[in-house]
Amino acid sequence: MITEVTVPDIGEFHNIPIIEILVKIGDRVSKDSPLLTLESDKATLDVPSPMSGIVKQLKVALGDRVSLGSSILTLEASDTVGPPATAAIAPSDAPAAATAPAPSAAVAQAPATVAAPTVSAAAAAAPWPPRLVAVSTDRLAVAAADSTAPSRLPGGSPSVRRFAHQLGVDLAAVKGSGPRGRILREDLQSHVQAAMAAPRAPAAEAAEARLAPWPRIDFSKFGAIERTALTPVRRIAGENLARNWSLIPHVTNFEDADITELEAFRKQLNLEGSNGDAKITLLSFIIKAVAVLLKRFPDFNASLDGDSLILKRYVNIGFAADTPNGLVVPVIRSVDTKGIAQIAQEVTALAAQARAGKLKLADMQGGCFTVSSLGGVGGTGFTPIINAPEVAILGTTRAQIRPVWSGSAFEPRLVLPLSLSWDHRVIDGVAAARFLNHLSRLLGDFRRVML
Repeated sequence: MITEVTVPDIGEFHNIPIIEILVKIGDRVSKDSPLLTLESDKATLDVPSPMSGIVKQLKVALGDRVSLGSSILTLEASDTVGPPATAAIAPSDAPAAATAPAPSAAVAQAPATVAAPTVSAAAAAAPWPPRLVAVSTDRLAVAAADSTAPSRLPGGSPSVRRFAHQLGVDLAAVKGSGPRGRILREDLQSHVQAAMAAPRAPAAEAAEARLAPWPRIDFSKFGAIERTALTPVRRIAGENLARNWSLIPHVTNFEDADITELEAFRKQLNLEGSNGDAKITLLSFIIKAVAVLLKRFPDFNASLDGDSLILKRYVNIGFAADTPNGLVVPVIRSVDTKGIAQIAQEVTALAAQARAGKLKLADMQGGCFTVSSLGGVGGTGFTPIINAPEVAILGTTRAQIRPVWSGSAFEPRLVLPLSLSWDHRVIDGVAAARFLNHLSRLLGDFRRVML
């Protein structure tokens, strides 16, 4: 039995490029083993096999863009072809050969040997990817049909490819030092450094704006070292954070919130067990309070789009979740319509999925504002980096008992430090101070949320 395999639900993304093909015709695959790798601006995603079988036909090539339902290959069920030759498969570096489907009338006259396809002027002028032909993903991709074609694009993440385009660098000429030969930002910088060191005319030298290259040091000269690859999550997050910190004029305000009564109320709710297995944490109250403030301060629920400001009428709030592979930001949707119990349940469920590596891309999309809580770790304050294209982010650290003057005496109160980073292109200092002041008052007396 021949089964057609299509791209499963990958969230709201469309036209995601294929950066790696992990199988070839004739490979025997097991259920849930990866077939190919897709990459968006935020994450990489392996497409798993829905069944065990043998790859009979590949319908995509490297660089093709796919969406939900795009056909990628066909499988012959393994129970019809006898026992497997091996217990497992490894990603293949061999070319991803493809068996062509029955020719349509439009291609019936095509010769047996595939000729170089005709490329439009726009495609020929495109800086990336080189020598790839844009084709429909619902049929066999015809692109550089060469028996020695690689199973992986000679490149890195979308941000690296954009950086290469900005620098005018052909990625085919750059040697990658990342996992499986992926090109990193540092590789581009080293390539440019070497090119700049070559002899050139004085006029060309003066015309270029020169930046200090990233240091390239042989650390082994100083002692024993160990080299490990960054996880995809850390690598992509690092690139995005570096971009956000460089391009957004960050300012951070600090404030304290007296959460003595709120913490007592939270503990009482958990003792009553009114929320089932989902523990109500302080984060749930903070997320709800922020949702209320985004309605009152619409500029904090906005994004820049060129010279325009997009004001959002929905309230989706992300929270930073710690995982073994790095931080991710799941998003809770329509927070303004949900109560504390439902928010706590969603926080618990999304955090568990994040730790297990089972978040979908759709679970991390559509955020309006992000909350980063270090309360379970410690600290007295920090400057969180804005999660573009959002314009503000709230950071919290561990609450501490402090002596607070009541007007007649010092009383022990539970105080929560707050840190608000904001984009100075959209928000000014007065608005930020008012936002934090209102947040402190809401957390100090949560009844104000209903006003």
